[in-house]
Amino acid sequence: MEPVPSTQAAAAPGSVCPHFHAAIELIGKRWTGAIVCALTERPMRFGELGKAIPGLSDRLLSQRLRELEEEGLVEREVEAGTPVRVTYSLTPIGEQLGPAIGELRSWAKQWKNTG
Repeated sequence: MEPVPSTQAAAAPGSVCPHFHAAIELIGKRWTGAIVCALTERPMRFGELGKAIPGLSDRLLSQRLRELEEEGLVEREVEAGTPVRVTYSLTPIGEQLGPAIGELRSWAKQWKNTG
């Protein structure tokens, strides 16, 4: 039996895991966390996402959705017709962020109420 390569990156003690760093850089990008948070509630169309996240431009929403799709966290479903309807939802790997997003939401409420 061949040894299975470790999926954990070798890191010096006390250093930040590169996988964690990549994940936090993706989710921490401006507006990305808000998009993921909105999609944890339910699948949404583009316009619904725009309304759910005040201040987010259509151009940037489109860009962030593309990035999340490329990373495998969001999928888009295109419904044929006139007009074409596109619904965005979290993939199974994106849905795994739900508990972390929920915890962050709870922490943020406490943080802002005590500050």
